[in-house]
Amino acid sequence: MNIIDSKGRLFGKLSILDLGAALVILLVIIGIFFVPGTSGSLAQVSTKPIEVDVVVRGLNVKNPDELLQEMQEAGKTNIIIRNQPSGSVEIKEVELLERQVIIPQPDGSVKVIPEPRTAADSFSTDMVITLAGKAQITDDVAVLGKNQIKIGKTVELDGQSYNFNGSVIGVRIID
Repeated sequence: MNIIDSKGRLFGKLSILDLGAALVILLVIIGIFFVPGTSGSLAQVSTKPIEVDVVVRGLNVKNPDELLQEMQEAGKTNIIIRNQPSGSVEIKEVELLERQVIIPQPDGSVKVIPEPRTAADSFSTDMVITLAGKAQITDDVAVLGKNQIKIGKTVELDGQSYNFNGSVIGVRIID
């Protein structure tokens, strides 16, 4: 009796292709469940405190002093990066920026003066908000939630009575 017959079967009963497929499946199962793999990524991840400066330009608000007081009393705000909630961060400082106007001078130079309109005439407010929190640091990049926080990134700040966007202008990793 031949080991392999004319149809490619072992001992006339088992196909070589079926045997090969069963062997591949067995090796995959062993590889998944029994062979230990590397866990985690190769990048070193640590958690450190960070400070993030966010500039908000042209925020339309009727009474900026009330908003400023609410933010300082709450002490925290939710931060959303790329439409993904990234946790709650501490509001360390809120600074209202004085709006300025650039005036060209007859000699070709320019002069910067405070905007002549009073706050009552304009509902537009500029501010710099300093946020503090803990972030994962990978390769010297801060990660809040699942998103990297870098200069130029747009973040959304969400509180009880406000929701607006700002742009990151500074990130400091505190050692």
